[in-house]
Amino acid sequence: MSILQLNRLKMNKSEFKLEILSGLTVALALVPEAVAFAFVAGVEPLVGLYAAFLVCLITSVFGGRPGMISGATGALAVVMVSLVASHGVQYLFSAVILMGIIQVLMGVLRLGKFIRIVPEPVILGFVNGLAIVIFLAQLSQFKFKNSVGELEWLPTNALLIMFGLIALTMIIIYGLPKLTKTFPSSLAAILAVSALAIGLGIDTKSVGDLASIKGGLPVFSIPSVPFNLETLKIIFPYSLILAGIGLIESLLTLTLIDELTDTKGQGNKECVAQGAANIVTGFFGGMGGCAMIGQSIINVSSGARRRLSGISAAAFLLIFILFASSLIEMVPVAALVGVMFMVCIGTFEWTSIKFIRNIPFSDAFVIVLVTGMTVAFDLAIAVVAGVLASSLVFSWNSAKRIRARKSIMDDGVKLYELWGPLFFASTEVFLEKFDPKNDPDKIVIDFQECRVVDQSGIEALKKLSHKYEKQGKSLSLRNLSSNCRRLLRNASKMVEFDIIENTNELDHQS
Repeated sequence: MSILQLNRLKMNKSEFKLEILSGLTVALALVPEAVAFAFVAGVEPLVGLYAAFLVCLITSVFGGRPGMISGATGALAVVMVSLVASHGVQYLFSAVILMGIIQVLMGVLRLGKFIRIVPEPVILGFVNGLAIVIFLAQLSQFKFKNSVGELEWLPTNALLIMFGLIALTMIIIYGLPKLTKTFPSSLAAILAVSALAIGLGIDTKSVGDLASIKGGLPVFSIPSVPFNLETLKIIFPYSLILAGIGLIESLLTLTLIDELTDTKGQGNKECVAQGAANIVTGFFGGMGGCAMIGQSIINVSSGARRRLSGISAAAFLLIFILFASSLIEMVPVAALVGVMFMVCIGTFEWTSIKFIRNIPFSDAFVIVLVTGMTVAFDLAIAVVAGVLASSLVFSWNSAKRIRARKSIMDDGVKLYELWGPLFFASTEVFLEKFDPKNDPDKIVIDFQECRVVDQSGIEALKKLSHKYEKQGKSLSLRNLSSNCRRLLRNASKMVEFDIIENTNELDHQS
């Protein structure tokens, strides 16, 4: 970041301190997550840590949502594992680069605006599902590998110690803000529990038991894969899925942070930044990433609102890797699990349970559907399923709303005044409104409060026109919008429509 950009931050001393301390808290929470997701993807821990550092840094500087934290995530890791298993880590780096290119193109084409089509019940389901996923991800910390490599629960004493330290962490995070808000409660809890465990020599699982985080600076390297069509065929499906999942999770997290901070992020700018971050990460040996809802909530809950918190988180993470690995590896896992448990509690929309009986059944169904599918499958499938379900419900309800008022004018012309959209779901109801056999010789349909939305609507008008034509009667359409007139004129090669441009024209013809 340039000196000019730093000057524009215009932070006072307390804000600067808060941003730095919040960044330190986030960095501590990033370490076990990055290591765990690297294991899920089947790569070395440093591959996850480098991704967390680079993606967090670049999106914090150039992204469209100050305060949002990005890094290696489980949603992407579960997609990557099969590519790594079948073709190796170099193909993963290539896929991450292509993923970034796709995301940049999506941002340049301004496709980030399509996040607006995600209904509120889908967002609630997404938030609740991720809270459950974050919770379930922490359960692995209560297990260890036995002599034959199988996971088992920790011994009873070790479990009780972990539960005690987790409870202490959560109590500090909950209680400290009631006394003072000058110091991030999550960081205070991590430091206090770490000091207690290390000072008293408590035998409990630490970050070092997960993996060593010591390493050097990430090094630029072009992935060693054949640059041919065969490689593209292998990586493109993975890159496309990763790009979609990454942007869906990032844009939904952006929307959530907007609500929490009462500010407005820039979706398309975030798409470009996420893509650029993944391109760079692929060239520097990282597994790529996207927005992290847990760490983002930790950040904004600590009071951070600026880009500096994310930048400092990335900087601290690099310091941990280069110089402070031995200290960070001493931090009890229980302290970090306690922080993430509090994130789960804060993330879950408890009001969605309280009021679920008072909202429409369809909305309640979508919330439960998206929540369950987020837990059982992944975020992208859950969101797509939720949007489709909401769209079907909307279509069904809209189809029932089309109405017609019938009247006979002074000259004997029968007038049908329509209300509601004419589209694929409402065509059957639309056709039932008319009586070609018993109607008079001249019929006029008024579209003042009705719109022809799609080809199905045009086809319904064609069928209706043919029915009246068979009866030797004329059908005219009036008060069509300019878009409706254009659609019907494009269809005029198959059937001629008598379009009355305005109401006065009807009076003239009479």
